[in-house]
Amino acid sequence: MKIANKKAFFDYQITDRLEAGINLIGAEVKAVRLGHADLSGSFVKIIGSEAYLVNAKIFPYKYAAPQGYDENRTRKLLLHKSEIIALKGKTDGSNLSLVPLSIYTTDSFIKVELGLARGKKEYQKKEALKKKDIKRELEQDLSESQ
Repeated sequence: MKIANKKAFFDYQITDRLEAGINLIGAEVKAVRLGHADLSGSFVKIIGSEAYLVNAKIFPYKYAAPQGYDENRTRKLLLHKSEIIALKGKTDGSNLSLVPLSIYTTDSFIKVELGLARGKKEYQKKEALKKKDIKRELEQDLSESQ
């Protein structure tokens, strides 16, 4: 199961990608395997020598005990120290931020794909929408002519 953050591709220009593990509790693992997660509006924050995923929603598992569960809690990302140091250097030195692009399962592990991203300007977002509309109209015209 792969859950993509489509908003990240619209709002940011992705320059580099990497994979990280994520520290979850049992009910969250089952919820992610069923596809009950939302990454829109989430980001990665590096505090000290650890990386955290902030504002990612993992909705409660239907059969788990709901008391005391916070779906927006901050979750620790599992990265090597050298990777964290390199990412911190890249984000501090320039106008880049870390954004989760997708969350997916590999065998028995749950991974998060992170992207080193630069924010798009408003006119860049409008141009992307115009190109998408033109492409859709061309495809409609081609399908109608056949």
